[in-house]
Amino acid sequence: MKTTLLSLILLLTAFSHTIVAQGKRVPASAGRAEFIEVEKGVKLHVTDLGEGQPIVLIHGWPLSDAMYEYQYQALSRRGFRVIGITLRGFGESSKPYGKYDFDVFSDDIKVVLEKLNIQNAVLGGFSMGGAVVTHYVTKYNAAHVSKLALFAAAAPSWKKRTDFPYGVSDADAEGLIKATMTARQDLIQSFGAGFPAKEGGISKNVEKWLENINLQASPYAITESITALRDLDLRPELSKIKIPTAIFHGTQDKLCDFTFAEQLNKGIKNSYIVKFENSGHALFVEEAEKFNSELEKFAKK
Repeated sequence: MKTTLLSLILLLTAFSHTIVAQGKRVPASAGRAEFIEVEKGVKLHVTDLGEGQPIVLIHGWPLSDAMYEYQYQALSRRGFRVIGITLRGFGESSKPYGKYDFDVFSDDIKVVLEKLNIQNAVLGGFSMGGAVVTHYVTKYNAAHVSKLALFAAAAPSWKKRTDFPYGVSDADAEGLIKATMTARQDLIQSFGAGFPAKEGGISKNVEKWLENINLQASPYAITESITALRDLDLRPELSKIKIPTAIFHGTQDKLCDFTFAEQLNKGIKNSYIVKFENSGHALFVEEAEKFNSELEKFAKK
């Protein structure tokens, strides 16, 4: 009986110590939300790391903010608050039925920046994300943003036009759109060879990592957004951009030709080009060290 009573007392003592210890625990997180609601029922995934001047990054098609893994790792340790926003329909963000165009994407970004109280950010976008951030800056007069960075941007026009002989043809654009509805997995797998400057320019593991990110996207969203990109012509908007702009582009880019960078540079008054001589479309991993150092330099100017 005494042994049983002693055991019960010891058990209760240990339990009370556990409760006290848990009650005194200081939260380890910085209290930053991983998901931000931009409209009822629609939440965007946000990576928010570091302290200091904000750098906000928008992914390409059909990636997510996870693509910037090596930018987060480097820049969050160099005195920057690095924020990656995954657009609706992609990655871990909500995937509702509805519109997936550049007004919607820009509106969503505006809500996130407002809710996070971001000011004087460097806003960067890759590939389709480059078109998104270009439209955002002109639609909202660079609200919350002091500098613009375009990475292998699918802009000012992803598609050839009567007076714009660059980009994909009508037939190729339609073929790609059809493939998103009939052979999405094969289409995404084929990106591996086209992403770097030359085959083997990124490792098989990195190639698989990017493929897995791409496969997270909503099939409906990737079709709707690439269709919106086909119809988007940003040339009339370029002259409205007044903030400093850095244009990062691989000279061997097979998906968005280097001519795009030159056209952006001509259209945006206060801009300059950073050439990535050893990169194709995947400059953020092909030359990650240069990418990070050039972005840091631009942010500090």
